[in-house]
Amino acid sequence: MGKEKKTESYDNGSYNYKMFKCFNRKFKINEVQPTDDVRDAFCQFSVGGGGGGGDSSDDGVMGAEQLCSFLDDNQVNSATTVAEAQRLIDEVIRRRHHVTRFTRHGLDLDDFFNFLFYDDLNPPITPHVHQDMSAPLSHYFIYTGHNSYLTGNQLSSDCSEVPVIKALQRGVRVIELDIWPNSTGTDINVLHGRTLTTPVPLITCLKSIRDHAFFSSPYPVIITLEDHLTADLQAKVAEMATQIFGQMLYYPESESLEEFPSPASLLHRIIISTKPPKEYLESRNPIGKQKENGNASPSSEEETPGTEEIQTLESILFYQDCDNKSDSDQEEEEASEDQKPAYKRLITIHAGKPKGTVKEEMKVVVDKVRRLSLSEQELDRTCSSNSQDVVRFTQKNLLRIYPKGTRFNSSNYKPLIGWTHGAQMIAFNMQGYGRSLWLMHGMFRANGGCGYVKKPNFLMKKGFHDEVFDPKKKLHVKETLKVKVYMGDGWRLDFSHTHFDTYSPPDFYTKVFIVGVPADNAKRKTRVIEDNWYPIWDEEFSFPLTVPELALLRIEVREYDMSDKDDFGGQTCLPVSELRPGIRSVPLYDKKGEKMKSVRLLMRFIFE
Repeated sequence: MGKEKKTESYDNGSYNYKMFKCFNRKFKINEVQPTDDVRDAFCQFSVGGGGGGGDSSDDGVMGAEQLCSFLDDNQVNSATTVAEAQRLIDEVIRRRHHVTRFTRHGLDLDDFFNFLFYDDLNPPITPHVHQDMSAPLSHYFIYTGHNSYLTGNQLSSDCSEVPVIKALQRGVRVIELDIWPNSTGTDINVLHGRTLTTPVPLITCLKSIRDHAFFSSPYPVIITLEDHLTADLQAKVAEMATQIFGQMLYYPESESLEEFPSPASLLHRIIISTKPPKEYLESRNPIGKQKENGNASPSSEEETPGTEEIQTLESILFYQDCDNKSDSDQEEEEASEDQKPAYKRLITIHAGKPKGTVKEEMKVVVDKVRRLSLSEQELDRTCSSNSQDVVRFTQKNLLRIYPKGTRFNSSNYKPLIGWTHGAQMIAFNMQGYGRSLWLMHGMFRANGGCGYVKKPNFLMKKGFHDEVFDPKKKLHVKETLKVKVYMGDGWRLDFSHTHFDTYSPPDFYTKVFIVGVPADNAKRKTRVIEDNWYPIWDEEFSFPLTVPELALLRIEVREYDMSDKDDFGGQTCLPVSELRPGIRSVPLYDKKGEKMKSVRLLMRFIFE
């Protein structure tokens, strides 16, 4: 059911539901009350309430020193000062009573309960950058988009700068652009080649990146170019990028890097990653061989749609133009050395796709770093046979994984396989949907949402005999996460009274998942709370974890429907390594990953 406007059915603290247009069902709205754990915490740390728990705690007051003690002891937040605690008290009182602390000196029980429910004052994870950002780029998982210019599916949707802007605003740090000659061969478009996608000019995308690159994060934006251009158009790209980005554009002095720079050294910089022109020209010659094989342009790192899909007019004209060139024309184009250096010089991260076996391609070169791209199927095969080679390669080099070519609907794959093997760039269709994308959102809520998450130390370590982490090895439980789901609130404010059920208030339940290495994966579910806009579950679950550094806590609220599919009530995904112990407010998101205005859960996290 779609969202409706609120009606007159709310009356004197109750909701009225009509059945068969003649019967009227009235449900009383019970105001949400603090749980026993909240009351006990308030009683323990407040003053003036008798200290005996129960109703006597209602009369207590929690001042700055008491709130500071609660945050230190119960929330394990030792960095809080008395002054910061007073600022929190002032803010809660301002929101609830519109008065200053000169009128109210502390929090009563209801104030304290509301403070715990404010997700901006009591968030479940650390809201700012807190990891070391001075290591090479290869030491980080990087928020990566795939075909970032597409507005929908991979075959017929429009190409636009709008999805690029949305991705940057969400914190994505790697933007992918497929660049092709236009129909006249004189300019550059961005489009998904040999499909019905409509193009957008490259200059429009580059200007949008310049204007929005650092909206949500100051750390570097990497533009990966799927290059299908002639040498003269490559020179035009170089000129265009230099003019548009100016001092924002970073490129190294040397032709190749021995080690990648760090995110901290590239603040507010833009870097380019693609195949160098020499590799491109070698792979493109001859065109006839490409036609025999029926493959995409060899310059592409990725699979492109097969021959059963319709080519665009522009790509058809481009290939016809290449076929019409004489041998001398192609030799002249390859010999235009004056054009190549300008383009090649701007490429900071040299990219490539395996030319032979993946195992051979993943051999680590001492004095050179690069980026390698694998499809999700290639990653699966490689990890099955050479998992430690992948880990070893990603300690120094970048590995980018992209969706298989048959994901025409812009769906995504499971990201944990890549992360477990150290792959930094798990390229996702950000305009897509589904649980895999929720996991991606969850991973990059870590480290203040800056788009760079430091890889766990065990993925970067080498033993005395060059041994590295073995993802297949069975490990012992390192710690246990206890998750308590107290209650939920906010649906009554964000949805109409009949959104979930036409004849009664909703019947909510919560599903709690751990998604990580196979040994850690788990699923739990609360009971269903019937006919209540303020469900109180008060249930706790335990999750033993062998690799908590890579585990994600996925939470989903559903509304039970006896006759149909259960309705969606919100979701979130949080990195376990970032969870803040104690009682926390957990905001929920819609299916697209947009934060819901009012809906949140009150939960508790304990590590043992």
